[in-house]
Amino acid sequence: MEKRREFIKKAAIAAGGIAIGTKTFGFTAKSYNRIIGANERINVAIIGLNGRGGSMCTTFAKQANCLVNVVCDVDSRTIPKTQKKVQDASKLSEAPRGEGDVRKVMEDKTVDAIYIATPDHWHAPMTIMGCQAGKHVYVEKPVSHNPHEGELAVHAARKYKRIVQMGAQRRSSPLAIQCVNELHGGIIGRVYLAKTWYTNTRKSNNFTPGKVPSWLNYDLWQGPAPRKPYLDGLIHYNWHWTWDYGTGEALNNGTHEVDLARWGLGVDLPTRVTSVGGRYQFKDDWQTPDTQIITMDYPGRVSLVWENRSSNGRKIEGSDRGVIFYGDNGSLDTDGEEYTLYDLNGKVVKQIKKEGAAADAGLDGRNTASPSLGLDSLHVANFLDCIRDNKTPNCDVELGHKSVLAMQLGNISWRLGRDLHLDPKNGHILNDAEALKLWTRTYAPGWVPKV
Repeated sequence: MEKRREFIKKAAIAAGGIAIGTKTFGFTAKSYNRIIGANERINVAIIGLNGRGGSMCTTFAKQANCLVNVVCDVDSRTIPKTQKKVQDASKLSEAPRGEGDVRKVMEDKTVDAIYIATPDHWHAPMTIMGCQAGKHVYVEKPVSHNPHEGELAVHAARKYKRIVQMGAQRRSSPLAIQCVNELHGGIIGRVYLAKTWYTNTRKSNNFTPGKVPSWLNYDLWQGPAPRKPYLDGLIHYNWHWTWDYGTGEALNNGTHEVDLARWGLGVDLPTRVTSVGGRYQFKDDWQTPDTQIITMDYPGRVSLVWENRSSNGRKIEGSDRGVIFYGDNGSLDTDGEEYTLYDLNGKVVKQIKKEGAAADAGLDGRNTASPSLGLDSLHVANFLDCIRDNKTPNCDVELGHKSVLAMQLGNISWRLGRDLHLDPKNGHILNDAEALKLWTRTYAPGWVPKV
């Protein structure tokens, strides 16, 4: 009971002001005197309703003692569709409230937690806003658009004592946990290399000047990013391939495999990162590479490699995405759930497969909305349980930041065309003033995130 009182006291103290640049919203400790109990309902706002958010809204709605009470998007068309999806999934008589401005969601005292599935440039600023507003946060990967934002997101979670979970769903997979435990237990000896990959058959994209649609609040869609003219073809997905809003395939998909690899290797932050590649398949408006290799060296003679082919779909080892761990006694392949153990000659020693309904669900690595509904549900359940019990989630914001940072450094290396040497204590770039300019970004006036 004493632990419970202390949690309530700390949570009340943590409720304070929220500020991003010159935009300020007031909150008081009194506003948050209703602290979530172990068996109480958690009210969640879903922010970003196209694609991933459109799938995850029903995942949250189906959780026990969880109510999706607000859905929010700058695209007014998607709000009524999502309201109906949530209502159908939760089997409630009332639909969630629809909202077009995330700042009003932050002011809503009935919202206990927020789920963020916006474009990447909004992830960290919105996470910070949520923490400052006294709300717990589930943010899709990547947790940040740039390294500086990632550090701010970690700082906000700690300062305001909020639960912040990044959407690296494999961290909640029982088989992935079992696989990593076996690696750490020495099943292939000392693990010194992880090779990860992602493949797809993405097509060419070109953007043309256009008129802002009546259904879109384009100014708020840009939010923290510098103001740029509206382009047809950019929204709702192809912003991934522009540096103003996206982070390329490295963070769009590579984060998943690299996070699993870093976990399995038992490493923290790298000492050197290098990247090669380019936009090779097409000549179009992509700014990020469709063909890329990022190599990360870690202390203790350990390396991690990520290979990307966004526009050439040939699989590697029979899989469109995956991880291979190499050790001095053998190797291990995994898709993030099932795994196969090999000896040094490549002979299969053991295979671990999913069974029952889990086996039927499978993992669709190229599904942009939900590669695995089963893993989504487990990861969401972990987030909600941690809110109730004040525990650290399976992919706490700091774990997520370290995996995201490694890939962000890979993009910086690629953009500059050279190796980056790093301080493994904090991942900071050493002796490279030009690279340090890409540690952060330029923000729209009044939107600079602060903690």
